[in-house]
Amino acid sequence: MNHLKGKRVVVTGACGTIGKELVQQLLADYEIDELIGLDNNESELFHLDQDYSDKNASFFLADIRDRYKLTRKMKHMQVVFHTAAFKHVILCERSPFEAAQTNIIGVQNVITAAIDNNAERVIFTSSDKAVNPTNVMGTSKLMGERLIAAANSSQRCRGPVLASTRFGNVLGSRGSVIPIFKEQISKGGPITLTDPEMTRFIMSIKEAVRLVIETSSIACGGEVFITKMPIIRIKDLAEVMIEELAPRYGRNPEDIRINTIGVKPGEKMYEELMNLEETRRAIELQRYFAVPPAFRSLYQDINYEYSDIISTEVSNPYNSSIEKPLDKETLRNFLLENNLLED
Repeated sequence: MNHLKGKRVVVTGACGTIGKELVQQLLADYEIDELIGLDNNESELFHLDQDYSDKNASFFLADIRDRYKLTRKMKHMQVVFHTAAFKHVILCERSPFEAAQTNIIGVQNVITAAIDNNAERVIFTSSDKAVNPTNVMGTSKLMGERLIAAANSSQRCRGPVLASTRFGNVLGSRGSVIPIFKEQISKGGPITLTDPEMTRFIMSIKEAVRLVIETSSIACGGEVFITKMPIIRIKDLAEVMIEELAPRYGRNPEDIRINTIGVKPGEKMYEELMNLEETRRAIELQRYFAVPPAFRSLYQDINYEYSDIISTEVSNPYNSSIEKPLDKETLRNFLLENNLLED
């Protein structure tokens, strides 16, 4: 069933990697009544407006730090996908207050605007870096999740269903490692690798967005949906990309070196999608883990029931150091099937 049919939908961060794909899928595959895209990137917003000029979509310059602007733009809107955020670990470390204003206060502004306008659903896109955070970016994302859960639990009367989705690295997104490796290979190397043993969760942009949209239909309120994702070694990714791309750029794969430069400040050797404390209340579904909030609703009795429950008991934390990574051939096929090596 198309749960978004006839709905009026808002996408914040519409010019970002996830936001842009959300806009594309919502307009192409779901019979929504109206879409409003918000972003503070003027040039990219102009291009989006041109691309969808014949659709039932409007795009506006807006910053999620401006609660009053959000409240005006969300008037009569029913579903909100909140993707706007600062996401680069190093830049957030250098400017922690800026990260807090966007990733924490910005989330609260979205919540307030949605509640004031009687929206039906709010889905917040979080990050694996929110689990046991070691950096400003992850800490701010964790606070975003907690704000969503607290807002859902403290509603005295029926209001929007608010939930979070948490996933790992979206390969091919702006600022991700694939564009960086591509550029380094095109120049003949070397590829700069933080650590050969570093592992990461991965998924394609299309799959990430499809699952975000799907969780908007099954959310009960306050929970965090954790997407099941494959795992890779960053070194394997570098080696596969060298093998595939070097000949395209007229390079000999054997001539391209891999230099280990060490882990960056605030960076983890492995990523976590669910910690041990969360496993105590987690529910395993077909494509996700659903983690209900630790503090349940104060005024409503929410039953966290889903149609595809595999188990109500989860014993292992979900992190990339425990799960088995993809072998190089499977990784190669993943990259090729998702067109992640194309320019």
